[in-house]
Amino acid sequence: MSTVVAQSLHVFGLRSHVANNIFFFDEQIIIFPSGNHCVKYNMDQKWQKFIPGSDKSQGMLALSISPNRRYLAISETVQEKPLITIYELSSIPCRKRKILNNFDFPVQRFTSMAFSPDSKYLLTQTSPPESNLVYWLWEKQKVMAIIRTDSQNNAVYQILTASSHSQLTMPQVFAVAAYSKGFACSAGPGRVLLFEKVEEKDFYHESREIRIPVDPQSNDPSQSDKQDILCMCFSPSEETLIASTSKNQLYSITMSLTEISKGEPAHFEYLMYPLHSASITGLDTCIRKPLIATCSLDRSIRIWNYESNTLELYKEYQEEAYTISLHPSGHFIVVGFADKLRLMNLLIDDIRSFKEYSVRGCKECAFSNGGHLFAAVNGNVIQIFTTTSLENISNLKGHTGKIHSIVWNADDSKLISCGTDGAVYEWNLSTGKRETECVLKSCSYNCVTISPDSKIIFAVGSDQTLKEIADSSVLREMSAFDVVYTAIVISHSGRMMFVGTSVGTIRAMKYPLSLQKEFNEYQAHAGPVTKILLTFDDQFLLTAAKDGCLFTWKVFDKDGRGIKREREVGFAEEVLVTKTDMEEKAQVMLELKTRVEELKMENEYQLRLKDMNYSEKIKELTDKFIQEMESLKTKNQVLKTEKEKQDIFHREHMDDLLDKQSRELQDLEYCNNQKLLLEYEKYQELQLKSQRMQEEYEKQLRDNDETKSQALEELTEFYEAKLQEKTTLLEEAQEDVRQQLREFEETKKQIEEDEDREIQDIKTKYEKKLRDEKESNLRLKGETGIMRKKFSSLQKEIEERANDIEVLKGEQVKLQGVIKSLEKDILGLKREIQERDETIQDKEKRIYDLKKKNQELEKFKFVLDYKIKELKKQIEPRENEIKVMKEQIQEMEAELERFHKQNTQLELNITELWQKLRATDQEMRREKQKERDLEALVKRFKTDLHNCVAYIQEPRQLKEKVRGLFEKYVQRADMVEIAEMNTDLQQEYARQREHLERNLATLKKKVVKDSELHRTDYVRIMQENVSLIKEINELRRELKVTRSQVYDLEAALKLTKKVRPQEVTETVPSKDTPSVAPTMRLNEQEETGRIIEMQRLEIQRLRDQIQEQEQVPGFHPVAVIRLPSLTRSETDFEMQT
Repeated sequence: MSTVVAQSLHVFGLRSHVANNIFFFDEQIIIFPSGNHCVKYNMDQKWQKFIPGSDKSQGMLALSISPNRRYLAISETVQEKPLITIYELSSIPCRKRKILNNFDFPVQRFTSMAFSPDSKYLLTQTSPPESNLVYWLWEKQKVMAIIRTDSQNNAVYQILTASSHSQLTMPQVFAVAAYSKGFACSAGPGRVLLFEKVEEKDFYHESREIRIPVDPQSNDPSQSDKQDILCMCFSPSEETLIASTSKNQLYSITMSLTEISKGEPAHFEYLMYPLHSASITGLDTCIRKPLIATCSLDRSIRIWNYESNTLELYKEYQEEAYTISLHPSGHFIVVGFADKLRLMNLLIDDIRSFKEYSVRGCKECAFSNGGHLFAAVNGNVIQIFTTTSLENISNLKGHTGKIHSIVWNADDSKLISCGTDGAVYEWNLSTGKRETECVLKSCSYNCVTISPDSKIIFAVGSDQTLKEIADSSVLREMSAFDVVYTAIVISHSGRMMFVGTSVGTIRAMKYPLSLQKEFNEYQAHAGPVTKILLTFDDQFLLTAAKDGCLFTWKVFDKDGRGIKREREVGFAEEVLVTKTDMEEKAQVMLELKTRVEELKMENEYQLRLKDMNYSEKIKELTDKFIQEMESLKTKNQVLKTEKEKQDIFHREHMDDLLDKQSRELQDLEYCNNQKLLLEYEKYQELQLKSQRMQEEYEKQLRDNDETKSQALEELTEFYEAKLQEKTTLLEEAQEDVRQQLREFEETKKQIEEDEDREIQDIKTKYEKKLRDEKESNLRLKGETGIMRKKFSSLQKEIEERANDIEVLKGEQVKLQGVIKSLEKDILGLKREIQERDETIQDKEKRIYDLKKKNQELEKFKFVLDYKIKELKKQIEPRENEIKVMKEQIQEMEAELERFHKQNTQLELNITELWQKLRATDQEMRREKQKERDLEALVKRFKTDLHNCVAYIQEPRQLKEKVRGLFEKYVQRADMVEIAEMNTDLQQEYARQREHLERNLATLKKKVVKDSELHRTDYVRIMQENVSLIKEINELRRELKVTRSQVYDLEAALKLTKKVRPQEVTETVPSKDTPSVAPTMRLNEQEETGRIIEMQRLEIQRLRDQIQEQEQVPGFHPVAVIRLPSLTRSETDFEMQT
C-alpha cells in the first residue's frame, strides 16, 4: 500500500440540494453536507470535522438527525442502488451504527427522512414512480409499514384561500421550522416570516419578517437577495436561526435582533462567508502568501486564505470566468473571461483590472514559476506574455483540438500542454518550437504535469490510464481501475502524486508508481474533480470540483520524506493599495480628526453648561436641605421630650409588673411543693407493687422450665421409634423400583420397533400427498395470475369510473350553484321591477306638483328680474370703489414689504455699527494703555535724567551716565525692527478684521433667522414656566395650611402640655432665626428691581437712538419692530429666580 496519507482539513462549500441540509448538533456545532462529506462546524472556534460518505457513493440525497441528537441518517446512491447509513454522533470519530441496504420493495432512491420523537423509528420517502412512505424499526433493520403516496392513492393537494372577487397568489414555501412560540417559513425568494400562536386560540399570526441582505459585491445587487430558502433550523436554545439557500449560501440571525427590530424587517448575515454556487473552473495558489484563487461559472472570483480558513476577497462580474492563475508574489491574477483575458491587481479591499487582452473564451492560463511570464490559451494557440511590458512575445501553434491543460517546468524554460486531440507537446520557449511530442488520437487528455527534474511528463485522459511520457514516447501506462482521471499533480519533492477522478474521489500515490493497485483513495467531492494543486511547501493539497466545493487537505508521508520543507522566510504581509485610496483615506482621517476636535469643544462647552446648571441645582438643594434639617431638629427635640415621658411611664409599669411576678412565683412554689409530696407517696406504693409482681413471675418461670424438660424427653423417644419404621419401608420401596426399571426397558424396546414401522408407513403417505398438493398449487397459481390480471383491469375500470363520477359530481355541483344564483337573480330582478314601478308613480306625482310650483316661480321671476336690474345699477359704482381700494391695498402691501426689507437692512447696519463701536472702544483702550506705558517710560527717563544732572560738574561720570541712558532707552536696530513689525502687524490685523467682519455679518444674518424661528419656542417655554411657578406657589400655600392644621390637631390632642414652658424657651430663637431670611430676600428683590430698571433705561436709550436715526434725511419711515413689554408674570418669575 501507498505510504502517502491525506487528511481533510477544511472545506469551502455547501450542497444545498440535499434534503434537510442543515441542522444543529448542539448550541455551537452545526452539520451540513459539502462535497461527499457531512461537515461538523463549530461556529465559535471555527474548526471542522468530517463524516465521509460511503465508498463508491454517487452523492448524498437527504440527511436527518434524531431528536436526542445522537444519530445521523444519510441517504445515498451507491452504484445506482439506494443506501441509508446511520451514524452515531456521540462517538469520536463518528462510527457507522446501522446500514439499511436490503429492501423488499421497489425503490430507486430515498429523497427525505425523519426520526420519530423517541429516535427508535425512521420514516423515509422514496422517489417517483414508486413514491412510498416507509416506516422502519431501524436498529433491527425491519420495515414496520409501507404507504403509497402517489397522485392516485393518498394524494396531497395544495390549498388556496380565495375572496369573492379574485384569487390570492400564495408564495411558494420551500422550508418550515418550528420553535416554542410558533414556526418560521420561507415566503418567496429571500424572505422568511415568523408566525406566533395567538393565546387561547388555534391560529397563528405573522409576528416578524426576516430578509436576505443585498450583496454590494454582486454584479446585480438588486437580484442578489432573490434566493430561494431551501432549509431552516433553530438552535436548541432557539437563540439563532440558520438558513440555506438555492445559491449554496448559509445565513444566520440571532432571534433577539428580530425582537428589537419590530417595525422594520430584520436581515440575515453570512454564517461564514459567501460560497461558490456553481462549478469551480479555475484554481491556483502562490508562494509568498497563503492564498488560494478560484473562479467559477457563477461569474465570481474569490481569494481564500488556507491558513486562517477565511475569504480574503470576493467579486462578481458580468461574464463567466473559465480559468485563473495567481502570481507567485500573490499581488496579481490572470483571469480568462468569456469575452476577454484580464490581468488584475489584488488590492486590500478590491480586485481591479489594469490590462485587458482580446482573448475570447480562454479556458487555461498559468503564470510561470518565476512570475516573469504567463501563458494563455487562445483557441488552439498558446500565447506567451511578459509581466514587465505586458506584451505578447510568442505564440505556440500545433494543437488541432481544444487545449485542456498547460504547465511550466521548474526553471520556466519549457511549457507542456495537452488537449482533446490526444497530443502532449513539450515547447521550448527560447525558440518557440516543439521539443518533444506524443500523440495518441484515441485518448482525449484532461490534465498534464511534469516531474521536478523536467524529465518525465505525466498525463491522464479519457482512456482510464495514467501515462509516463519521456522523449516523445510512453514509458508506462497505469490503469485507473474503471474510473477516469480528470486531474493530476506531483509534489515538488517528486515523491508523491495525487490524482482526481470523475466520481469525485482523490487518490494518493507514492512515486515511483507501481503497476498494481497501491494507492489510498479518499471520498472528497460529489462531482468530477476539475482542478488539483499542491502548495509550494508540499504541506497542503487543494482540490476543486463541479459541485462548487473547495477542499484543503493536510499531506503526510509515513516515511517522513518529501514534506519536511522548512520555510526560510515567512509569508508576506504586504498588500497593494492605490494612491487615490490612500489620499481619500487620509482626507477622511483629517475630516474625522477635525470632527473629533469640534465634538471635544462642543462637549467641553456642554459640560461647562451642565456644571453651571448643576452648581445652581446644588445650591437650591443645599438650601432646601438646610431648611429641612432645621425642621427635623425641632421635631427631634419634640420626640425626645415624648421619649422621656414614655421612659418614666414604662419604668413605673415595670416596677408594678415585677411585684406581681414575685407574688405569683411564691404562690406557685407553695402549690408545687404540696403536689410533689403527694406524688412521692404514690411512687412508694407503686414500687412495693412491682416487687410483689417480680416474685410471682419468677415462680412461674421455674415451673415452666421443669414441664418443658419432661415434654422434650417424651418427644425424642416417640420420633426415634418412627425413624426405624420409615427406614424399613424405604428398603422395600428401593427393591420395587429396581423391578419396575427392568420391566420398563423391555417395553421400551418393543415400542421403538413398532414406531419405526409406523414412521415408514406415514412417510410414504405424506410423500404422495405432497406430490398431489404441488400439482394443485401450480394449477392455483395459474388461476391466481389470471384472476390478478382481471382484478387489475377491473380496478382500473373502477378507478376510471370513479374519476368520471367525481368529474360529473363536480359539474353537477357547479350547475346547481349556477341554477341557485340564477334563481336569486330572477327574484332580485322582480323586486327591482316592483320598486321601480312604485318610484315611477311617486315621480309622476312629484312632476305634477313641481309644474304647479314652476308656474308660481315664473311669476316671482318676473318681479325679481326687475329688482335685480335696479340693484345692478346701484352696485356698479360700489364695485369701482372696491377696485380702487384693492389697488391701494396692493400698493400699501408693496410699500410694507419694502419697509420690512429696509428695516432689516437698518438693523444689520446698526449691528455692524455696534460691532465697529466695540472694536474702536477696544482700540481706544489699547491706545490708552500704550499712552500710559509711554508716560511711565517718560517719567522713568526724567528721573534718570535728573540723576544725571547731579553729575554735571564731573564730566567722566556724566558721560558714563549719558551712555547708560542711551543704552537703556535708545536702541536703534530694535526700534527699526519694532516699527517694521508694527506695520506688518497692522496690515495683518486689518486684513483679519475685514475677514472677521464679513464672517460676523453672515453669522448675524443666520442668527436673525434662527432667532425668528426659535422665538415662538421661547415664548411657549416662558408661558409653561409661569404656569409651573403658579402651581408651585399654590402648593406652598396648601403646605402652609396643612402644617397649621397639623399643629392645631397636636394642640387638641394635648401632646405638648407638660413641655409648654420648655417649648417657649426653645421656640423663641427659632422665631428670631428665620427673620434673617426675609431681610436677605428683600435685599435680593431690591437688587433685581434695580437691574430691571437699568435694563429698561438702556432699552429706552436705544429706542431714542433709533428714532434719531430715522429722522436723519435719506432714511424712509419703517415699521418699527417693538420689543415685547415685560409683563407682570415675567417680572414675578425674574424676582423669584
